[in-house]
Amino acid sequence: MTNTTIKQYFLDLQQRIVSAMEAADGAQFLRDEWQRQAGGGGISRILENGQLLERGGVGFSHVMGDKLPASASAHRPELAGRAWEAMGVSLVFHPRNPYVPTVHMNVRMFRAHGASEADDVFWFGGGMDLTPYYGFEEDAVHFHQVCHDALHPYGADKYPRFKQWCDEYFYLKHRQEPRGIGGVFFDDFSELGQADSFAMTRAVGDAFLAAYLPIVERRRDMAYTAEQRDWQAYRRGRYVEFNLVWDRGTLFGLQSGGRTESILMSMPPVVNWRYDYQPPAGTAEAALQSDFLTGRDWLGA
Repeated sequence: MTNTTIKQYFLDLQQRIVSAMEAADGAQFLRDEWQRQAGGGGISRILENGQLLERGGVGFSHVMGDKLPASASAHRPELAGRAWEAMGVSLVFHPRNPYVPTVHMNVRMFRAHGASEADDVFWFGGGMDLTPYYGFEEDAVHFHQVCHDALHPYGADKYPRFKQWCDEYFYLKHRQEPRGIGGVFFDDFSELGQADSFAMTRAVGDAFLAAYLPIVERRRDMAYTAEQRDWQAYRRGRYVEFNLVWDRGTLFGLQSGGRTESILMSMPPVVNWRYDYQPPAGTAEAALQSDFLTGRDWLGA
């Protein structure tokens, strides 16, 4: 399998998602093509101040370097110092309506080069996760069901494994709380062989629109108040904290000399913090924390 095949898939996925979200929003994504001085480049697609999306970013990158960054070699110390390349698509959508959840999706390939092509070490990673501001069980079940169905052809163990991995990864250790209601996440994955590991990664990327758009259509026209927007901005603060403190992708991008604007396009445009705030008992805001941000088994498996 050539890099050209993998790259063409990622570029096509980026365009398919951009086209679908442009149709949903009614606005167009800016296209920003960039080059990285140390090697490679990418295409950032950005929509800001849309009808649906307050900010949305869908980035493609294909970057390479002479020496593996510390954030990538920490779990593979035997690869430290190798030349490397990485490519993939990453997106975050921050809707305007607080009843529409924020969503993240990423699919990627990483290759550490050896003395010859036969010595190259590759792996795939990715997943998607949902971060609601108001909890709806039917939305959570739908999102997880689509993730389950996408992974099932590659083994009945994949969804429960990757669901648990997602719950553990997207967790704010300093606050001891999940970022959202999870989804699936995998990294350093090559156990099915290159072709099938890539096929599984494609299945996750291809499932994104089916997982997210039905939720958007159910919630986008719900009326909301200024107080609910304020709660959304407060909860978005958790998103920022995770990305800047714990996210390996953000750290890798910054440590590898990536393009800062593209790396940080995942940040929400309006955020606030309050000191030791707790929503009043019995409210929908309190229910989000008590009933949804718990690592629940949404499919009853």
